[in-house]
Amino acid sequence: MPDAGPGEAVVKVQACGVCHTDLHYREGGINDEFPFLLGHEAAGIVESVGEGVTEVAPGDFVILNWRAVCHECRACRRGRPWYCFNTHNAKQPMTLTDGTALTPALGIGAFAEKTLVAAGQCTKVDPSASPAAAGLLGCGVMAGIGAALNTGNVQRGDSVAVIGCGGVGAASVAGARLAGAAKIIAVDLDERKLEWARSLGATHTLHAGSVDVVEAIRELTDGNGADVVIEAVGRPETYQQAFYARDLAGTVVLVGVPTPR
Repeated sequence: MPDAGPGEAVVKVQACGVCHTDLHYREGGINDEFPFLLGHEAAGIVESVGEGVTEVAPGDFVILNWRAVCHECRACRRGRPWYCFNTHNAKQPMTLTDGTALTPALGIGAFAEKTLVAAGQCTKVDPSASPAAAGLLGCGVMAGIGAALNTGNVQRGDSVAVIGCGGVGAASVAGARLAGAAKIIAVDLDERKLEWARSLGATHTLHAGSVDVVEAIRELTDGNGADVVIEAVGRPETYQQAFYARDLAGTVVLVGVPTPR
C-alpha cells in the first residue's frame, strides 16, 4: 500500500458488500487486467490524505464511489455528474508483496484492510450509520435510485415497472417511490425479493414464473405499458420484456449487468 499521493486518500475499510460485479470481474467478464483486487461497495475511515486534498480529512467516515467526477466536462457543467466524461481513480497502484500491480475493481479494491482511492471517490456520511448499510450506497443503492431519478427521470404520477428486485432493483423501487410514481410494479422470481420490494414502495408485484410479465404489466397500466421500465437483471430475455412492457412513449433503463456467457 503506497502512501497517499497528490489527490489521493488511504481508507481503512470497515465493511464491504459482495456485488455480482465482483463475480463478473473474477470470471473475466469485464476485462482481463488480472490480478484484480475485488470489492467496491464499501465504507470506512479516512486514514491519510495526499497533497492538495481538501474534501476529506483523516478520521472522516466515508462511503466509496466508483469514480471521482471532474466537475469540468460538459456533463458536469450541465449538472449531470453521473455522466462525467473524465472520471478518475488513484494514480498509484496497490501491489502484491512481490511488486505485482493489482487492478482495483471499479477503481476501489476494498476486499482488504485498507485501500487507496482518489480523494474525490470518498463521500462523507453520518458517522453514526452502520458501515455495512452505508457501504451499499456506493454501488447498488446509487445505481438503482439513479436509474429511477436520473436516467429514467421518473415523474410524479408515472407508472414504473422494475424487472429484477435484487439490490439494484430494490433501490430502483425506492427511487420510483421517492419520485412520486403512482404505480410501481415489481417483477422477480423470488418471493422474498418481491416482499422486500413491497416494503420499499412497490404497489404491485408479479412473480415472473407465474405470469406473462409483459401482458401483466400492460394489464396493470390500462393496456398502455409502463411509463418507465427499469431492467435490473442483465439477461436478453428481460431486456426484451422491458422494451415490450413500456408505453410507446415510455423509457427503458437497462441497469442490469450482463451475465458473462
